[in-house]
Amino acid sequence: MGITAILLGAVVLFIWGRPRYDLVALLALLGTAILGLLPGERIFAGFGHPAVITVVAVLIVSRGLRNAGVVDVIAGWLSPLIDRPQLHLAALTVTCGFCSAFMNNVGALAILMPVALESAAKQNRSPAAMLMPLSFGAILGGLSTMIGTPPNVIIAQYRADAFDAPFRMFDFSPVGGIIALLGVAYLILFGWRLIPRSRQGEGRADEIFQIRDYMTEARLNEGSALVGASIASLPELDDLDVLVTALIRGEERRPAPSRRTKLQIGDVLVLRADPTDLKGFIEAAGLELVGDEELSSEHLASDEVALIEAVITARSNLTGRSARTANLRNRHGLNLLAIARQGQRVRTRLDRVVMRAGDVLLLQGDSGAMPDTLARLGCLPLMRRGLRLGQEPRVLAGLGIFAAALAASGFGLLPAAVALTAAAVAMVLFDFLTLREMYEAIDWPVIVLLGGMIPVGGALESTGTAALLANGLVGLAGSLPVWAVLAFVLILTMTLSDVMNNAATAVVMAPISVGIARGMDVSPDGFLMAVAIGASCAFLTPIGHQCNTLVLGPGGYRFSDYWRVGLPLEVLIVAVSVPLIMWIWI
Repeated sequence: MGITAILLGAVVLFIWGRPRYDLVALLALLGTAILGLLPGERIFAGFGHPAVITVVAVLIVSRGLRNAGVVDVIAGWLSPLIDRPQLHLAALTVTCGFCSAFMNNVGALAILMPVALESAAKQNRSPAAMLMPLSFGAILGGLSTMIGTPPNVIIAQYRADAFDAPFRMFDFSPVGGIIALLGVAYLILFGWRLIPRSRQGEGRADEIFQIRDYMTEARLNEGSALVGASIASLPELDDLDVLVTALIRGEERRPAPSRRTKLQIGDVLVLRADPTDLKGFIEAAGLELVGDEELSSEHLASDEVALIEAVITARSNLTGRSARTANLRNRHGLNLLAIARQGQRVRTRLDRVVMRAGDVLLLQGDSGAMPDTLARLGCLPLMRRGLRLGQEPRVLAGLGIFAAALAASGFGLLPAAVALTAAAVAMVLFDFLTLREMYEAIDWPVIVLLGGMIPVGGALESTGTAALLANGLVGLAGSLPVWAVLAFVLILTMTLSDVMNNAATAVVMAPISVGIARGMDVSPDGFLMAVAIGASCAFLTPIGHQCNTLVLGPGGYRFSDYWRVGLPLEVLIVAVSVPLIMWIWI
């Protein structure tokens, strides 16, 4: 009963989302250890499990391939199609799906999202019609190979632990590859049309962030209390939601002026302020409001100062914090100018807004430090980045290292964990990424989740609980045919994956599915394959997969938009995958 209570508690906390899933996994692991359900030497064995090592290696290799410019080169090839919206959507979605089969799907989406946003901007339309198909395409592509998504890695290694033979690199392709192709075809031909027209007709992110709507100019006249004071010495700025984003002195414009700058008579301050706070600040400082019809984003940026839109990812440390508690200005050198949530600009005091995954931030800061700062904060820049089309030998060398690892694993010369770890080390040795970038590439919350839940999954099986649950389900199934029970396992796994982490779903469902297969006296491979597919097919909610969360804000989507597009896709997946699994694996 102990492991059942721990598992049910973990599932409830996973669905609730508090605390974060990695901490939930550690709590489950500690509960299992305290109750003596695991031997002492196995409590932390999950952190050295081959599945965890494989996921770490894939993340590092994916970062190396991005640095080499592999995906950017592909994106560059697609640029001529921007003027043909339907064809460009098809090319982007297919490319994203293909890349996701061999690299981290979030990484592939992160590279191609700016391309999709630029395409939408050139067509003067909302990106809503493009971003959701792109996200779903990235998820579908991961079904095709063992390294395409963490659930596949987990299932492959579980088979190795249970039956001394893992699924190989392309064992997932006959079913997962066909599902990916049909799913992408559905998205291109029909899926995008199911997104509400009101969403597709809304303005782009750059139209949401209209500078004139939330920026005010105020002049220092003779007698102003601010004359001779530095920007850093303004006490009102600490108590009110007022931010000096630029200073105009004669013909000179200074975006994000130094806080040591001394103010002079005639200076014009460009202020981002809450309307209520602005009135009090203007009166206290003795400023004069002025109007400038030409005020635009160019006034807030320069060669040294960047103005960047960035989306908060699910792993960002800004999630659940406000700009004030995150201390963006003093600790990170960033000015927060605006926040957009689900396609609408937030109009309340920004310093009090609790940020969420999927929010789009308009940030101002040092252009040289901006990329590293955003990476540390876990934010994805949505600006159009320059393509790394430079050195073709670097692209070929990066692909060569990766191809060698795939070949060594695919032909059984080396275990996948060893082959991909060798590729990750080679990426560092040959300067495709630095040691710092290597550690930054690792999604540590996911690694902690896997390291914590894999032993819990082992306890679920070793205590006989998995067999008990499986026998109960087989008993309930009665005389149902194998294909119906297989479909039930697939749908149940899909449902769990829509509300909790997909890797945790795979860990929980793998031993139960094997128990069901044994109870029905059929090959467990088909049921494991159903779990692998179901765990990755999170299309009904924006929280089921990181890719879905990433496009939530930039696409201006609502919660209901996901099931509108995702439900027919999941029905298609069940209808296609069950016969394929029955034919190939059972």
